[in-house]
Amino acid sequence: MHKHFWSNSLHWLRCLLLITIVGISGIADAATADSDPAATLRAKYAALQEQLRKNQFKRPLVLDSAETPSHLKGDIYAIVDYPFGAVNAGLNNPDHWCDVMLLHINTKYCHAMVEPSGTNLRLHIGRKTPEELATAPRLDFHYSIVTDTPQYIEIMLSAKDGPLGTSDYLILLEAVALPNAKTFLHLTYSYAMNISARLAMQTYLGTIGSDKVGFTVIGKRANGEPDYVGGVRGLVERNTMRYYLAIDAFLEAASAAPPAQFERRLQSWFTATERYSQQLHEMSRQQYLEMKRAEYVRQQTVY
Repeated sequence: MHKHFWSNSLHWLRCLLLITIVGISGIADAATADSDPAATLRAKYAALQEQLRKNQFKRPLVLDSAETPSHLKGDIYAIVDYPFGAVNAGLNNPDHWCDVMLLHINTKYCHAMVEPSGTNLRLHIGRKTPEELATAPRLDFHYSIVTDTPQYIEIMLSAKDGPLGTSDYLILLEAVALPNAKTFLHLTYSYAMNISARLAMQTYLGTIGSDKVGFTVIGKRANGEPDYVGGVRGLVERNTMRYYLAIDAFLEAASAAPPAQFERRLQSWFTATERYSQQLHEMSRQQYLEMKRAEYVRQQTVY
């Protein structure tokens, strides 16, 4: 009896020890992944190879989105044809982020400021038409460099409070060096919303925004055409794509002479959005250029 008891006890001790070792190993692996974000992003790059090669965007890009009752999130993973050093030099600068943000059709103003709380970007977000700053809601992003190494960078823009019942805004950019002078980017755009914000969005999407769709294919229509996600998830997908295309346009224009860079960014961003006109078209090229040129002048003079 005692022999049987000790045999069972040793068996359970071995199981417990094995579980403990596995658990510790799992914790160690998680800690290693968390402590090496570059390795984590490279692993994501390896996992997405097939989707990066073959997708609806006709470029090495993958878009994911998620919607909960109180939160919206969009993620883009993409390969860009710029060396990591150029990406780091271009985006490791809050003033350059204002150059990026102003390209977005809803951004009316952006100014980077060094304050006691750190570096902040003061934005005004408004309609897709010319608008006075007094009527465009203000959104203050805290800008921080989370990690900066010779092969990897992580930049975070966060805003606790937003307009119309939104909050907890996050724009997160990761970049890791790839061979052949390329870079792998990961962009996250997310925010929280209360009941009033969701109702306001649903009102917009049920009226003037009723024909708006995102990029995720959820089925096929009767005519065989793709059926794209709509609603607030479609909304966050459109804006995530707009921000990504603004980053890409900024990096592309960096090769031009400084006086020509602003105009080149505008042209590149609009051309890129028109490739996805079903989702992103809002106005003519001339209307966009006139509006952004005026906003750029205002951005240089108003603080």
